[in-house]
Amino acid sequence: MNKHLFLVALISMLAACGQGSGSKSADGSASAGSDVKMIDLVTTQDGSALKIDAKLFDTPAAKEFIATGKNPYIGVEAEIQAGKKKFNLYSCVACHGGRAEGAVGPSLQGPNFKYAKNATNKGMFETIWHGTNGGMGAKGFGLMQADPPDGLKPDEVLKVIAWIRSNSAITGNE
Repeated sequence: MNKHLFLVALISMLAACGQGSGSKSADGSASAGSDVKMIDLVTTQDGSALKIDAKLFDTPAAKEFIATGKNPYIGVEAEIQAGKKKFNLYSCVACHGGRAEGAVGPSLQGPNFKYAKNATNKGMFETIWHGTNGGMGAKGFGLMQADPPDGLKPDEVLKVIAWIRSNSAITGNE
């Protein structure tokens, strides 16, 4: 039995037992029989499908984001401060400035984004996760050149975005 048919059969059996998870499969596509429609993520570079292991969406906030595209950390002060720490730790300040206002790299505050999609949290997530054509490397977990794998987990990217949005009138959840 080929891998795809086996996966479909397995998911069907789990759903029949009432154990369907409603999550994405390992390749990032929505599981068969899923009650929740997962958002489609695309790269900023060329709009191709962005595949992220569903297991990385392992917090309630990350699960909400992948289901809706909304960032539940917007306006949550403790998470904003955690995002600021990651923004500094990953040296985002060097290019985007101390408040994400822009320096060598573009402003992340809007309303005029270098990549228009960054006006939404989904778009900014995609840009941070997979990088750009303009010089910013991928920051997503496992995409940075490190051993062991390094990078931001989805939950951490959402906190960084919440911090960026705290410096702007744009929330990205509209």
